[in-house]
Amino acid sequence: MAEETEPPVIIHGDAKGFAQKIQVGSHHLIADEPLSFGGTDSGASPYDLILAALGSCTSMTIGLYARKRGWPLEEITVSLRHSKIHARDCDDCETKEGKVDRMEREIELTGELDEGQRERLLEIANKCPVHRTLSGKVSIQTRLL
Repeated sequence: MAEETEPPVIIHGDAKGFAQKIQVGSHHLIADEPLSFGGTDSGASPYDLILAALGSCTSMTIGLYARKRGWPLEEITVSLRHSKIHARDCDDCETKEGKVDRMEREIELTGELDEGQRERLLEIANKCPVHRTLSGKVSIQTRLL
């Protein structure tokens, strides 16, 4: 049986536009599309939310690793971008047809870290759970209620 997380993420929209109300337990967010895509720009876009998940998980994972080792890491800044590129322009993609999603992630580490620590933290960034989910196989089960 699949492991379930509590609470569920609940999304509600009125179908008149793109704006969506997101509830995660006691936390509330808004998702929307920018004005240029026909939205009202009242919240982050769905792709921005994916990037936020990846960036926050990356920062949390790096910070935890450094704290456990007593390394002098003071701050972590993760900057991300999403784009779609032609598969033929992707060196490490299995497919060479159509378009693929590209996420670019830049990590800035502040603190008196030596080069070995910095390199190790870069490796650890690629092991954050959201990175593993996004770069692995995902099974999405959908049903109507």
